[in-house]
Amino acid sequence: MDARSEYDIAVIGGGIVGTATAMALANRNVATLVVLEAEHHLAAHQTGNNSGVIHSGLYYKPGSLKAKLCVEGREALYAFCQAHNIPHERCGKIVVATNDQERAALDELERRGNANGLRGIRRLTGPEMREFEPHVWGEVGLHVPDTGIVDYRAVTEAYARVIREAGHDVRTDARVTGYTRAGERHVLHTTQGDVTCHYLINCAGLQSDRVARMCGAEPGLRIVPFRGEYYELAPQCHHLVRNLIYPVPDPRFPFLGVHFTRMVHGGVEAGPNAVLAFKREGYRKSAVSLRDTLSVASYGGFWKLASKHWSMGIGEMYRSWSKRAFVRALKRLIPEIRGEDLVPGGAGVRAQAVEPDGKLVDDFRIAEAADMVHVLNAPSPAATASISIGKYIADYATSRFAIA
Repeated sequence: MDARSEYDIAVIGGGIVGTATAMALANRNVATLVVLEAEHHLAAHQTGNNSGVIHSGLYYKPGSLKAKLCVEGREALYAFCQAHNIPHERCGKIVVATNDQERAALDELERRGNANGLRGIRRLTGPEMREFEPHVWGEVGLHVPDTGIVDYRAVTEAYARVIREAGHDVRTDARVTGYTRAGERHVLHTTQGDVTCHYLINCAGLQSDRVARMCGAEPGLRIVPFRGEYYELAPQCHHLVRNLIYPVPDPRFPFLGVHFTRMVHGGVEAGPNAVLAFKREGYRKSAVSLRDTLSVASYGGFWKLASKHWSMGIGEMYRSWSKRAFVRALKRLIPEIRGEDLVPGGAGVRAQAVEPDGKLVDDFRIAEAADMVHVLNAPSPAATASISIGKYIADYATSRFAIA
């Protein structure tokens, strides 16, 4: 355990956003800084359980914070991985339209990609798609060269090394269990003892709304956890996917639909779906937390969301329990896929912020309170954009708290 207990800044959350923010602050005039992670290791939740995709910036509304930070952060991440010898690859992907409705949506994606400054995106006919992915089926596609793959746990660990080398602390097994105020200082009660700080930055991901409330701030939203479940292709079927194959997403939802992703350390993932999780860190179907379930069930915003999108939710749940339904969704992209080609994979849980009116919070949401910054929604492409997000949060904090 670190002997120091007093700091200028404490960052709650040792995922990729928390460590990127601390790394950005470590390069500034900050005397003492600590990152507090509840689990035994960094990147234990959203960061370490995603598909490892470096997103290009194709999907996001031009001019939005998501679009700006993704495009900037993507290139910064590629450069960081190169400098720190982190395995990665700018392999590209294709987005596949299988009918006329999806063809029209692909037009909009192409427009957004060009508006966001993506390089080399190209419309493909069916035969041209099969030059990139010989087993794919579709009417037309979009080739996106800037998309890549990486190990985000390795990236997060590298961020932590930079923080420590700058003379700051990164603590694991340091769960924040309570909060009090002592004059002008925050006192965080943790499983490693009390930590006091002048300024507090909440990057707690799945627990971000609860941490905000614990610290006396009202976030004005609630985290609703959605589990994304994956299969993996059996080794003899890896040849069916060369790189990344995506469907055209439904613009009404923040989820991209089931897709195929080659992983940087080998293998191919297929998925995910998006089902309500009954535990915020619930990576298995059997994982249930009474507290987390009641949090969702008692929230009017969730029921308003469910009333709008119940049919999609039922479909996602059915695909969660029916491998045959999951296979049907994958066969839209690669007709050769069979049930026996898939083996159970991992799962991730997305911290989806939901407004009281049932609206899904789509962009980054950052709020401030007395000497505190709360990152309340950091959805995909947060991992891709982590360096630029970290700088953005550090700028936000230093401009308000006189810690530049």
